Amino acid sequence: MMIFQMSRYTCRMLFAGFIVLFFAWPLCSGAQGNLPFQEFNIYTGSTHAHTILTMSHGEHLQREPDAKKFMLVDSNHLNRPSNMQMKKDWQAVQGLPSMHYEAAKKNRYDFYVCTDHSQEECFFPNEPFNTAWIVSHKQAELASTNGFVGLVGYEHSENDGPGGKGHINVINTVGYLNALEPGVDIKKLYAWLKQAAPYVDGPVVASFNHPSPTQYDSFSGRDEAITDIITMLEVINSNKNIHYEGFLAALDKGWKVAPVCGNDNHGLSAIGKHKSRTFVLAKNNTQKEILEAMKNRRTYASLEENIQCRYSVNDQIMGSTLGSKPKFHFNIHITDPDINVAADKITRIDIVANGGKTVASYEVPVPAHEVHWQPEIKNEGYAYFFVRVWNAGGGDLEPAVGKASPNASQPIAWLAPVWIGP
Repeated sequence: MMIFQMSRYTCRMLFAGFIVLFFAWPLCSGAQGNLPFQEFNIYTGSTHAHTILTMSHGEHLQREPDAKKFMLVDSNHLNRPSNMQMKKDWQAVQGLPSMHYEAAKKNRYDFYVCTDHSQEECFFPNEPFNTAWIVSHKQAELASTNGFVGLVGYEHSENDGPGGKGHINVINTVGYLNALEPGVDIKKLYAWLKQAAPYVDGPVVASFNHPSPTQYDSFSGRDEAITDIITMLEVINSNKNIHYEGFLAALDKGWKVAPVCGNDNHGLSAIGKHKSRTFVLAKNNTQKEILEAMKNRRTYASLEENIQCRYSVNDQIMGSTLGSKPKFHFNIHITDPDINVAADKITRIDIVANGGKTVASYEVPVPAHEVHWQPEIKNEGYAYFFVRVWNAGGGDLEPAVGKASPNASQPIAWLAPVWIGP
């Protein structure tokens, strides 16, 4: 009799356990589930880099103790101070765009964007036929292969105002502006971008660089046309600086920007050392498809070199604008291919809304290299959601590297938002 009772009890417990596992399965780490939007591949790269064409400052210069960072050639162009000299091995430390692309290939980048400062002396006159401008595009074209995409933009560096300060990367335009020229302020740039023609097949796109919450005249001057061009924002800059507050400020002002990582390197050495990356979801690794992914905000930024992240909401991919619904069904899938590295296990996922409010959080019961989470959130008037990810080691950074040295208590990835409304 005791044996019969115990076997019946065991059966009940097994059945109860099966029910719990069945209904909890979508929330469990390591669950397989339906991978959202499998037609997109994930490609990694950098959206912000400076070559020898940015001559006023960088690794190519031998600095003297009393040297200024740069000096003016005239009121509209920069040059290096006279007491700073070019290093003899400048090509090895700074290099032409072609050398940047080759170094990026060797370090497993899928794409790389050279974005030199347009106010540099070599970019005068500021015309599409400028030799430095043409050469940089030709070298990007020659570097591009079936497995790698080279792109060219420029950094519009508004440092003095009036009408707002801040740096913006402009990618894939026929021409360019010099932010030091009189009257070329942020509003002028916005107006110019709306009519700028693309250089190669694909859209013109732009990114707010290393932003503080008050830059760009506190993110004012937005309209629908410019919102559709400035689709990215550097949450990670130089592999160590996190601009989360600037990201929130832009989102709360109505900008529809997705996170990217710009290495902002002024030389070749950081290409191998920096492990932070911009990730894009694209069908193919071509210039057009990478630009289209940036245009459609299918991006994320991570301190982890190869983490794979994708999610959908109500069956629409990250970066989308959703219609207003009573409930929002998330399908979040995070994986890290380094299955032998315990520090790369996923420990937590957040869903964040207006003003940085965490509306849902999943502490992974058993940290794992693959986590699938399918929460449901009620519509409470939110304008946007985005996803943050933590792992056990705090990212691929070297110890004690700036502000973002590995820290498991801080996020390591920020994923493109989805927006609610028309």
